[in-house]
Amino acid sequence: MTEHAASPRRGDTPAAHAPAPQHVVETMTGAQSLIRSLEAVGADTVFGIPGGAILPAYDPLMDSTKVRHILVRHEQGAGHAATGYAQATGRVGVCMATSGPGATNLVTPIADAYMDSVPIVAITGQVTSKAIGTDAFQEADICGITMPITKHNYLVTDPAEIPRVIAEAFHIAATGRPGPVLVDIAKDALQATTTFRWPVETSLPGYRPVTKPHAKQIREAAKMLVTAKRPVLYVGGGVMKAGATAELRILAELTGAPVVTTLMALGAFPDSHPQHLGMPGMHGSVPAVTALQKADLLFTLGARFDDRVTGKLDSFAPYAKVVHADIDPAEIGKNRPADVPIVGDAREVLADLIVAVQAEFDAGHKGDYGDWWERLDEWKTTYPVGYEPAPGGQLSPQQVIERIGRLVGPDAVYAAGVGQHQMWSSQFIRFEKPGTWLNSGGAGTMGYAVPAAMGAKAGRPEAAVWAIDGDGCFQMTNQELATCALNDIPIKVAVINNGSLGMVRQWQTLFYNQRYSNTVLHAGPGHDGIEPPAQGTRIPDFVLLAEAMGCVGLRCERPEDLDAVIKQAMEINDRPVVIDFIVHQDAMVWPMVAAGTSNDEIQFARGVRPDFGDDLD
Repeated sequence: MTEHAASPRRGDTPAAHAPAPQHVVETMTGAQSLIRSLEAVGADTVFGIPGGAILPAYDPLMDSTKVRHILVRHEQGAGHAATGYAQATGRVGVCMATSGPGATNLVTPIADAYMDSVPIVAITGQVTSKAIGTDAFQEADICGITMPITKHNYLVTDPAEIPRVIAEAFHIAATGRPGPVLVDIAKDALQATTTFRWPVETSLPGYRPVTKPHAKQIREAAKMLVTAKRPVLYVGGGVMKAGATAELRILAELTGAPVVTTLMALGAFPDSHPQHLGMPGMHGSVPAVTALQKADLLFTLGARFDDRVTGKLDSFAPYAKVVHADIDPAEIGKNRPADVPIVGDAREVLADLIVAVQAEFDAGHKGDYGDWWERLDEWKTTYPVGYEPAPGGQLSPQQVIERIGRLVGPDAVYAAGVGQHQMWSSQFIRFEKPGTWLNSGGAGTMGYAVPAAMGAKAGRPEAAVWAIDGDGCFQMTNQELATCALNDIPIKVAVINNGSLGMVRQWQTLFYNQRYSNTVLHAGPGHDGIEPPAQGTRIPDFVLLAEAMGCVGLRCERPEDLDAVIKQAMEINDRPVVIDFIVHQDAMVWPMVAAGTSNDEIQFARGVRPDFGDDLD
């Protein structure tokens, strides 16, 4: 398997391949220095909105021939677009906002990027340095606000510091465990005259990520893998971030061990591969969830034992020893003690593991997983991911998403919002390649899909980019459709419209006696949420909304029209397209592990718990 072009290794930025710039010393404003610094680090796209404190930077930005600025409609859209750009390209995403409310509108996407380890640099304007701390107009302590949700942040009051800070910000964001970095620049620093010097020497003595794993730990991990009877390769998003998917496949096929890929790792290992069991977790496949529960070895690569994967932690994988490899030593042992901890870059770890496992094979030590696979294959056959057809000729949301995946294909980039449609997308789209699945995994941010798809399409204009969104999520950030229409970013948006906040409604159905408190989106007070909306009641009408935003609006309500409408959308490439899929409102996401319960309590369907009928059940 060759590495997909959309998934370069961590820190692989355009600047890494550009010729080293000559030592330049020029006199210019701090604002000009900022734009020159962005050009020097290889930033080619910035998503943002101007305002008073950041305005000095927008004047020289107008003259840049290397940095494209995309004027968004809300700063949250700028942040998620930077994240989508970074996830789709592997480069650092950049967003820009003014002080006060402009900066605070970036907090949600910064937190989102932090949770999902996405490299972005957020540049904000700040009030003048003398006014800082005086409650000046549009002042907010954005460094203090974002300290817990950034990998690092800077407050710049000296214009001479701008080149160094920008170079460091991009380096920190892209290396080690990726993450967001905030650069807050006082307005007077942008306006003042300074001497610009590039290149700068980056000296960060306290920041030295360990990338090369310890050889002894690698040998010990290889021995555990070949002596295990029921191993599982538990693969997280760190493998994707490191560009290590080719090495993962080599190790998996060399050992013959089963593979599960978390929500953040979909596409790191082909869904169609016979060794792939699916996604683990609250709405994971029965084989994936159960394999972790019955395993005697969790071979954990770039994953963090998230609560959505483990369920009730003290009952998770009770028979398993743990090998845990991660670039971030803080993750190892945080939730589950590791028998063999390995700190290092996933690509380096996997490359060394391949050599160590082959050495074990050459010495006559090879794992026998025959009995294990017999059981796994039985679970795969007995408990496949599926869904009940919608009643009365209505559209099933699972069917809609499945057909989009089949017709659009595995080369497209899919961005999902958060909720039922996100889980159905993870289940029914076949992800074969890295860099093709974008979602808000850790923070679970509604409104992520449309701006993230916009950012992905801006970074990879040659790719087909689809946002799979719910009608609730869509109403949070759909204003960025106007941004897409005006900036030649022709994304496709599939709105899975069930008239409600679907995942919350599912929980109300299962755990709150069908009391649908404030989850109905298509009706006002007094509607019980059980009856579908009256014929013709559509507030808002997404087709008209799309057309008002300069997009093509389509609607599909019948299964027999499904393929034709998807194909119609695929043929339109000069404007964004929004498809309003009116789907069955009572569809639920299965399998499911209820929050706070053990993964042993997984339900295949409502009221149906798998019976594995063995001594480990």
